[in-house]
Amino acid sequence: MKRIRLYVMAAVLAVAGIMAGQASAQVLRDADFNSIGRINGNGVVRDVTGRSAGSFDADGTVRDIKGNAVGVIKELEIFDMEGTRIGYINTDGTVRDGESNILGYISINDGKVTDAEKKTIGFARGVRVDWIACYYFFHFFDK
Repeated sequence: MKRIRLYVMAAVLAVAGIMAGQASAQVLRDADFNSIGRINGNGVVRDVTGRSAGSFDADGTVRDIKGNAVGVIKELEIFDMEGTRIGYINTDGTVRDGESNILGYISINDGKVTDAEKKTIGFARGVRVDWIACYYFFHFFDK
């Protein structure tokens, strides 16, 4: 069962990565569909004014605006810099914290991001689900 889960996670990441890489940058939107930032295919996160807000490295390292490592993504699991798992994403798009409590959902089909009560909090179509989770649920790029 674990092996199947890993294959499904790899497939989801591959599809999301292909979708993210096809466009130069994908718009991040709030619940009212207003632009709040962008993430390009190389993992650079920008705020609505175009200023850098951080980045995702190819090795899974998540960096803040100053380039400091603030987290790590490994196979749909998100860790802080001390190595503590602070969350993960199920293959159905459910985002959970480190204690398996539901934080919200990411629609793989249309990029809609909802909270645990299924209230829309944003949209991020064509962006990798692990990057969406870091942005909307784990707030790695908040000032």
